[in-house]
Amino acid sequence: MSEGEGYAGIAAYYAERIRKGEIPAGTKLPSLREVCEAHSVSMKTAMRAFTQLKAWGLTVPKVGVGTIAAAPVSDNIEGRVRTYNTTGRALASGETSRILEIGTVAANEIVAARLDIEPGTPVAVRRRVVSRDGVPTHYSSSYYPSYVINAVPELTEPVSTGGSRELAAERLGSTQKTVLEEVTSRYATEEEKSALGLTGSVIITQVVRTVHLKDDRIVEVAVKVVSGSTVLKWSTDLE
Repeated sequence: MSEGEGYAGIAAYYAERIRKGEIPAGTKLPSLREVCEAHSVSMKTAMRAFTQLKAWGLTVPKVGVGTIAAAPVSDNIEGRVRTYNTTGRALASGETSRILEIGTVAANEIVAARLDIEPGTPVAVRRRVVSRDGVPTHYSSSYYPSYVINAVPELTEPVSTGGSRELAAERLGSTQKTVLEEVTSRYATEEEKSALGLTGSVIITQVVRTVHLKDDRIVEVAVKVVSGSTVLKWSTDLE
């Protein structure tokens, strides 16, 4: 990267290296002084860059060592909204999304309760696995009410839209406002283990998220699962 770049550029540089595995989890990052010298910036700028990396969940402090790369992180919706607003893509650098299933299913109790419909009501579903540099990070099923599908018929096609919520919000004439994320742990199903490359009897973390638009309509209910060792971070303010 160029010398004298601001803290955001420095943070993005190290974030990409961590996400690509060039700085593996548990590896010590350069000291603040080394960052200052390498990028020709002040100590204040280097500190802001490292603060941003920590906020993204990519680094953690280790007593007696310094700043180290964190365990793999599955970005939450707030992180993906931020990425989309910055890059025009919902996926971070090195990430890919593979669609596994598109169709209509009967809403189970989890989905029905959050969409305020009767269990068994038909809803659209998109199931996908997101990988980072070829390694699966999470498996998710997104459920959409009929008015979202009417506005975004592309969601019925087996291709990644690269920002389905953003497209739906635009078509519906509103913006994303808040997301409720409910976290539990349970044993993985065979389908989930296959998608995430897991074997045996394993515990996974499940996140049920309900995304509201500014006009209070729900744009998506999604059930996302990650391996129990994956770090999760989230925020509820999407404005």
